[in-house]
Amino acid sequence: MLAWGEPRLRDLPWRRTRDPWAILVSEVMLQQTQVPRVIPKYLAFLEAFPTPQACAASSLGDVLRLWQGLGYPRRARNLHAAATAVGERGGFPDTLVDLLALPGVGPYTARAVLAFAYEIDAAAVDTNIARIYARVAGRTLRAREVQAIADRHAPRGESWAWNQSIMELGAIVCRPAPACEVCPVRAWCTWQGSDAVDPAIGSAGVSVAQARFDGSDRQARGALLRAAGAGVVRSTDLAAVAGRDEVQARRLADALVAEGLLVGTDTGYRLP
Repeated sequence: MLAWGEPRLRDLPWRRTRDPWAILVSEVMLQQTQVPRVIPKYLAFLEAFPTPQACAASSLGDVLRLWQGLGYPRRARNLHAAATAVGERGGFPDTLVDLLALPGVGPYTARAVLAFAYEIDAAAVDTNIARIYARVAGRTLRAREVQAIADRHAPRGESWAWNQSIMELGAIVCRPAPACEVCPVRAWCTWQGSDAVDPAIGSAGVSVAQARFDGSDRQARGALLRAAGAGVVRSTDLAAVAGRDEVQARRLADALVAEGLLVGTDTGYRLP
């Protein structure tokens, strides 16, 4: 795996740093968002907020403005909250337990920071890696199973290179439609792209196709947040901005308020 992976790693900006804040930013941005969309936002974000302290000192509204175009704005809210927590504790955590205590940081992200920032032995399991292990095992896997398998196979002292390499395998070879003929672990793979049902389908950690974006609540929520980035969205304009009737538009705006992504005013809604 290492012999195959290291020479093939794409030159991605987050692979050039061991700064835990930069790693955390990249991992949060890469959740459900493709690499080409993330790269310019990642660079712009770190230019604006080079440290967790700089992010925490800014308003959530400023973070949300910069986040526009990435979608899933709860990630921005959680990242701002995590930056605040890092400042409150006086430094960036470097243990699994302490990383998991940060807002919005789950098992994968915590292990990714350990591996990619600190090069501490940790087996990260994202959707690409979970797909590989399910196919190699030849059956659907539960969350605890796939993490245990990942822990067992990760070589000691090679955490950064191992996680990057197996992640790269899932990103460019063992994709949902795999290129099994060029896979370096095909000899160990039970499935091998056969006509049998893909064991990755339904396995823990393996993402499924997202619902259609056009016409969705996600699209309408994004429109409201973009408009709020330019100033207060008047209550009388909600329906036009969201592309919904008045009742639906108010429901979406109030939901964003409940999530801490908008603030209600006497005349309408604004970013926090």
